[in-house]
Amino acid sequence: MTVTPDAEAERQDDIEEELELELAEAVGNSDPLDDHPEGRRSTLDRTTYFTELFRLQHELVKLQDWIQHHGLKVVVVFEGRDSAGKGGVIKRIVQRLSPRVCKVVALPAPTEREQSQWYFQRYVAHLPAAGEMVLFDRSWYNRAGVERVMGFCTDEEYEEFFRATPELERMLVRSGIILIKYWFSISDEEQEHRFRMRIEDPLKQWKLSPMDIEARRRWEDYTRAKEIMLQRTHIAEAPWWIVEADDKRRARLNCIAHLLARIDYGDVRREAPRLPQRVRHEDYSRQPVPESMYVPDRF
Repeated sequence: MTVTPDAEAERQDDIEEELELELAEAVGNSDPLDDHPEGRRSTLDRTTYFTELFRLQHELVKLQDWIQHHGLKVVVVFEGRDSAGKGGVIKRIVQRLSPRVCKVVALPAPTEREQSQWYFQRYVAHLPAAGEMVLFDRSWYNRAGVERVMGFCTDEEYEEFFRATPELERMLVRSGIILIKYWFSISDEEQEHRFRMRIEDPLKQWKLSPMDIEARRRWEDYTRAKEIMLQRTHIAEAPWWIVEADDKRRARLNCIAHLLARIDYGDVRREAPRLPQRVRHEDYSRQPVPESMYVPDRF
């Protein structure tokens, strides 16, 4: 298949878009892109990473078409410690997909009204319809993690969560939802490094909340809560999958490849659309736009 100059230019735009994200992370970490201190940056070289990422994103587009064509309902839960890289992999998953098909849900702290509702109610409202995939950037598992460690729920509410969650997830699966759960695992040392880089980078300081700082202090409490959560909610119908996330690039590729392998999909045959001839009207002439309305050319 011959690649046209326009198609090649579009491909270069895609590469530059991803490179921009990678450069921003490298600058924020004070590390060159391909000269990484041991245990800090990826051992994957940039060419290999980009080649595999774009191949996997091409497969994600095929998966999206399959989900839409066959009316599948997919839920992917992303959990893990602060700075574990959940947002980075979600960003790469949705980068080439339609927001009408693949939706990201990242809920804020519950309102006073939501606190009075059934605990799962505000999450259930975002479950997919046929032909949709929903990515939860944190989920109902907040109760097993931050709410437990920070004392935002009672012991009774905590125990009820563990009684209800496996049954809820089995019910979701029985209803036809494909439910996939990921826990992003990073080491104590790597989280400290990433937190320090966020503190030093003005573009990333917004990512650190007082809650995140307190969570850092309570590392072992969160570890204990995570272990209990995995033990009590790792069920056959919706098992947990652990993503080793100290190496961001490898974590992204491994997670996306695993997600693709969890769903049996194929090519959706469709005819390529043809552009129609543009309708022209002899009595119409385009009106000039005042210069004052244009954004100035500064670059």
